Amino acid sequence: RAEPPPPTPPQGEGSLQRLPVYTTRPDTIFGASFVAVAADHPIAQSLAGDPEVAAFIEACKRGGTKAAEVETAEKLGYRTAITARHPFTGEPLPVFIANFVLMEYGTGAVMGVPGHDQRDFEFATKYGLPIARVVASDPARADEPFMGEAEAGDGVIVNSDFLDGMTVEEAKAAVIARAEAGGWGEGRTVWRLRDWGVSRQRYWGTPIPFIHCDACGVVPVPKDQLPVTLPEDVSFEIPGNPLERHPTWKHVDCPKCGKAARRETDTLDTFVDSSWYFLRFASQPADRPFDPEEVAKWMPVQHYIGGIEHAILHLLYARFWTRALAQIGQTEVKEPFAALFTQGMVTHETYSRIDPARGVPVFFGPEEVDRTSEGATLLADSAPVDVGRVIKMSKSKKNVVDPDAIIARHGADAVRWFMLSDSPPERDLPWSDAGIEGCARFVQRLWRLFQAYDASAEGEDKALDRKTHQTIAAVAADIEALGFNKAVARIYELTGATEKAAPSASRSAAIRALVHLAAPMMPHLAEEAWAAMGNTTLIADAPWPEVDPALLVDDEVTIAIQHMGKLRDTVTAPKGASKEDLEALALASANLQRSIDGAAVRKVIVVPDRLVNIVT
Repeated sequence: RAEPPPPTPPQGEGSLQRLPVYTTRPDTIFGASFVAVAADHPIAQSLAGDPEVAAFIEACKRGGTKAAEVETAEKLGYRTAITARHPFTGEPLPVFIANFVLMEYGTGAVMGVPGHDQRDFEFATKYGLPIARVVASDPARADEPFMGEAEAGDGVIVNSDFLDGMTVEEAKAAVIARAEAGGWGEGRTVWRLRDWGVSRQRYWGTPIPFIHCDACGVVPVPKDQLPVTLPEDVSFEIPGNPLERHPTWKHVDCPKCGKAARRETDTLDTFVDSSWYFLRFASQPADRPFDPEEVAKWMPVQHYIGGIEHAILHLLYARFWTRALAQIGQTEVKEPFAALFTQGMVTHETYSRIDPARGVPVFFGPEEVDRTSEGATLLADSAPVDVGRVIKMSKSKKNVVDPDAIIARHGADAVRWFMLSDSPPERDLPWSDAGIEGCARFVQRLWRLFQAYDASAEGEDKALDRKTHQTIAAVAADIEALGFNKAVARIYELTGATEKAAPSASRSAAIRALVHLAAPMMPHLAEEAWAAMGNTTLIADAPWPEVDPALLVDDEVTIAIQHMGKLRDTVTAPKGASKEDLEALALASANLQRSIDGAAVRKVIVVPDRLVNIVT
């Protein structure tokens, strides 16, 4: 880690002070285009005399300061008048106060490298900041533009002065060495582990199996008295732990001396149970928690899928618990999960109104509000309500959607299709009534196409055959990679191509393939269509359609034509066309010429079989 000394705020107008930032990627330092500080950073606090700054800081605090809340919130920043000087180039970098930076993380200040961090990419896009590439899979791709998102993968360092050509690890070491030699930074290993308090003062939980004796101290419950079971005659009418108030359950004799003693009334944090349940899933012996031999056969779990709060809490606990069990010889498994996939949250804007009597916001659900492009009003009184930012759905903010009502109106398939199609599963999903309605229309569109299936049709459509087989292979690969939104996009494309095609055996084969492809996402529709085609078994039991490898190879490719990194046109070109031919095709595009508007072309970037980017 690269972590300079603690921060100090500016002392006066025009003063020069060090602004220490914390980063785990010093190798990307030449890609930094801004610096962001936490709302409670000394720099932010020194500027809080400005009402606009103070209001932004207060808004950051209202949005939450927990890591999970910060991760899922919209990334917002306030651009200060302060600039930071890049330690190598001397270039000025704008300093923002940002709601996604936490004071307790590192130094409370981070360098923004939008090309290689998705959070920074979204922030830089929002505020019009430069996005530079400093890591590439190959040096020849050093000037390749980004395709709408950051690239966080490994590679070789580019566009980075003395770091060019190094690996990521080599560049990290080189930057840290120069920082330490120059006295402006240092490498440090930072541990973020904290003690885990596992006791809870509540009824619902696993009893902690210990007995408190005045003579013997804390004594474990004997093995033959395990498990300790909770009493069922408890009262929840009085706040607090009902086990502490129970008249008999907590009173026991000491297992050592036999004198009157007191049972532990705290119960275990529920994370204790969920930190090893996967071992019990793998084996269920009657005489012990799990069978190590059976566990070794099944573990590790291939994919761990959960929200960002799981990555911070449950994943950490489960890994700790498994390693602890391994250390005391209870299992040979040391890592419980082979891969982590962090899914996004379903989000929705909020609707509220300040209660004049209490001065606090009162929230309303989407079903209580009439939402238009001009604003929102409460259905009960037709008076305006405030439309808040899009955040994760929560009962306290009432920005939740009733799934029963949506399913009753549009059907479960349309809901599933929308949730899979709108964004990658690792991103947040903003709920949209217009989006779900569009998906419901597509369900009907597919059903009409399925009804056009003709098993007796004749004739061949080579282009459609190629499209069908390529789509089958691509959708299978997308599902394996959890790229459901990509799979959905390919199904849309094949649907459009099939609708346009003339009746033929190829068209019927494409329709039959579409039923298979839609089945994982729209099972009800697919089963109905499968039965209507004369099948007597479920499509869920049918094998995935096979592909012809010869049809997977494209003779032609679609080339994206960009001007200054923005898409202006697409053209079809022979696969493997030369750079000169692709450049000529791009410059011949009327859409591109309109975008250039007579400006001189300074540079042409050609990525073979993919894109041409014109720089003016």
